[in-house]
Order: sequence, then C-alpha cells, then structure tokens
Amino acid sequence: MLAKVLSSAVIGIDAFLVEVEVDIASGLPTFTTVGLPEASVKESKERVKSAINNSGYTFPDDRITVNLAPANIKKEGTGFDLPIALGILTATRIIPQNIISKYLVLGELSLDGRIKPVRGSLPMALAAKNADYAGIIVPYDNGREASVVKEISVLPVKTLSQLVSFFRGFTQIKPEKTNISEIFKTDNNYEVDFSEVKGQEHVKRALEIAAAGGHNLIMIGPPGSGKTMLAKRLPTILPPITFDEAIETTKIFSVIGMLSKGQALITKRPFRSPHHTISDAGLIGGGHIPRPGEVSLAHNGVLFLDELSEFKKHVLEVLRQPLEDLVVTISRAALTITYPSGFMLVAAMNPCPCGYFSDPKHECRCTYPQILRYRSKISGPLLDRIDIHVEVPAVSYKDLMGESDAELSADIRARVTKARYHQHERLKRTKIYCNAQMINRHIKKHCKIDEASAVLLESAIDKLGLSARAYNRILKIARTIADLEGEPDIQVDHISEAVQYRNLDRGKRMI
Repeated sequence: MLAKVLSSAVIGIDAFLVEVEVDIASGLPTFTTVGLPEASVKESKERVKSAINNSGYTFPDDRITVNLAPANIKKEGTGFDLPIALGILTATRIIPQNIISKYLVLGELSLDGRIKPVRGSLPMALAAKNADYAGIIVPYDNGREASVVKEISVLPVKTLSQLVSFFRGFTQIKPEKTNISEIFKTDNNYEVDFSEVKGQEHVKRALEIAAAGGHNLIMIGPPGSGKTMLAKRLPTILPPITFDEAIETTKIFSVIGMLSKGQALITKRPFRSPHHTISDAGLIGGGHIPRPGEVSLAHNGVLFLDELSEFKKHVLEVLRQPLEDLVVTISRAALTITYPSGFMLVAAMNPCPCGYFSDPKHECRCTYPQILRYRSKISGPLLDRIDIHVEVPAVSYKDLMGESDAELSADIRARVTKARYHQHERLKRTKIYCNAQMINRHIKKHCKIDEASAVLLESAIDKLGLSARAYNRILKIARTIADLEGEPDIQVDHISEAVQYRNLDRGKRMI
C-alpha cells in the first residue's frame, strides 16, 4: 500500500516542495525514514505513532517506509509529522488519496494528536500557490501568517482527528482570511517619537538625511549625549514599509521562528540592536544548519551597533559584504545559501576609552596611544561604507529643561517619504531604490554640480584632507539634501552641508 502527501521545507528563506511517500508492506514491524532526514525528522516516528493511536486510529504493525523526495536535499524540522501521519492513514485507506493530493500539508504533532505550529509557513504557502495547489493545511497558530498569501485557500487545523474528518467529508474547515490593509492600519504606531529628544537639532537633521537617502551613519559623542535614544527613533521617520518589503521581511522572521503567536506580517521596519559580544555567525548568519543573522533580521530596517569599538574587530569586518552587496552568502560543503541584508547601518561610539575626549566639561585622561588603539578597531574599509559621520555633544541644561516644540516623527517622515519618492522616480529603471546605493555611473548622471559647488568641493578636499571615496559620499549626501528640499539640481549650500558629515575622513583628528 503506497500513499503520497505533499509537504514543504525551507532552504534559506524560500520553500521547496517535498513529496512524502509512505509504503506499508508485510513484514516485521519497523519504521524507516529515508531521504536525508535530520535528527528531528527521524524522531517523528514516535510522535506520529502516539498521535495516531491517541486520536482513535490504529497504527499498522507492518513494515513502514517513509521517503522524503527529493532525496538529495537534507530535511530538518518537525513540520513533516503531520504529512507522515496522513500518509500512513492514507495508505491504510482511512483517507482518500485523490482528496489529499490537492493540498500541501505541514505541522508538528504532539502525542495526543494536537497540531503544533512550525517555522516557515509563509514561504511554504507561497510555494503552494506557485505550484497551483488548491490549498495549504497549516497548524492553527500559523493560520494568519500563511493567509497573507492571496489566491490560495489556507485551512488552519487544531487536531489530527479534525483533519481526518475533513478529508473523509464529515466536517468542514473554514479558510483563514486576513485583511492586509487593516493590519497595516492598526500596527503602524510607534511607542517612541522624535519630539521626545531634547536639543541635538543638528544630529536630528543628520538622521533625517540618512533616512531620506538610505545612508549608513555613525554617531560619535560622550556617554549620555543621546546617541542610543536618537537611533531608536530612526525607524519612526523611515518611509512606511511596503507590502512586498513586509512579505520579504516576514519570511526571514518566519523561518527563524521569531513571529509572535497569531502575527500575520511584520508591518514596521525592524530595528535590531545586538550586544557587542555577538559572534560573527550571530551577526551575519551561519551555524551547522545555517540560520539568518542580525543583518538579515534587520532587512528593510535598521541595524544599530552601539559601542561600535567594543565589538570584536573580526566581527565588524564581516559586515563588508552585506553593506556592499545587500545580501549575505553562506557556503557549506552541501549547499550555499543567500539571505537578503538590505539594512541601514547606524553605529554609535565614544571618542575615546573614557568617553570624554571631545567633552569640554569633563577631562579626558586617555593617552594618545590608547585613543589610537581604541579607534583602530574600526577599519578604514568599514568606515568607507558609512556615508554620514556626525558628532553628538553632551546636551546642555538649557536644552534639557527647555520647552521648545520639537517636530513630531510624522512630520519628518512626510518629508523623508517625499524625498524617497523623488529618488524612486529618478532610479526606477535601475535595480537600486535610494541615493546611498548609487555607484559611479549613477553619481555621474544624477549628481552633476555647478562651478561654484565644484570650487567649494575642491577646497574642502584640499584643506580637510578628504579621500577620493569621501568625494563620492559627499555628492550622494548632497543629492539627498537636494531631494529633501525638492530641488532638481545640487546647489552650493547642499555641498557645504554634506561636507560637514565627513568628520572621520579628516586625517588622524577623527572628529
């Protein structure tokens, strides 16, 4: 007796179809799983046997062989429990084969027959849709997540017996429906706001420019100057996440199992702030079974590295590829996986080990070699990939106690969104979507400057010792400033302001 049930597994953040074949033959009672199963898949036989018996059905005392095809790709996870159980019940003719063949099935079984949630149900629902299946059967807790995929019926189930009754025609299962527009409307509120930040107007301006152009940014200042507070409010002024971006981001959170119970979509741009003790695998991804790292979890959002100089140097160096290519490629002997990593990098650091090198109200006790050694942890190639450098001084008592009306995040976000629209229109025939991603040919085409601007830029490069890479960074920042002001061309005042955001290029002075 042979039965086939369609299921799915995940490689990277994309799913592929897996055909679960169950053969029951006469012989000594055995249960064999083939097709490169990992340990969690091999252990499914005990869960499947108990779930079938405790749901009121008879587990066959025969020779059972389960094949997971294609057999040349490793299968991991507990999502094959339910397909295997249904395959056994189909092979014993309790469930009709012609009906179960219309659906993709996934779910983990508990010993009493309850169906538990699994990782990756969103990419699996997309795979089922692309394969033109009638529907996908998912655990009840994964229903909302899978139902954001349109044009496919998503059937959430709680128990094995409920699903068997459905396949035998005794009961009906109501398809899960999710109102996407309603989710975006209700979930797009933030608990923090830029208006809560006292003073630091020039830093707010730098963050607005960074948000408008997608520029990476580093803040240098003494402890307590508000660097972390400002960084945490950056997502509140970024353009609202689009549906396509939400799907791509949610897929990453889904495969790693980080979606909240009942959560359908990630509707806010992610903000990730890993501790400085993180490993390189934790930052970019990896492991025996590769998983996405923090740079991928920050995709379409912000990666904030606080106390940048406290991170291990080799950990910071692995950021080069994702910052340059917007993807992370992890190679293993058996496979190569690519994860998206299109994030904004925001870093914060003290100017010296004690933190008070630039503070006029506190004496710095650090020696020059100590300061040099402290700053040398951030390599030149990494700094070259950070467009905006801004100094964050300590907040004065007058600013701290002032009652000035600071701008709301919503007002800043409106200007940022408008600037991003200008960039989208300008770059829509390319594969990039913001000024920060422009390369030399885009800069030559879209960042032309007049004679007065050229004279100013030449003077800045000569007097401040700016590098050739800084030249392109200044042009990109100036282009973003012009977009914020709605100007079609870069003006001399845009160049003047952009030069101020290249502090760390000024030789050994750093600030």
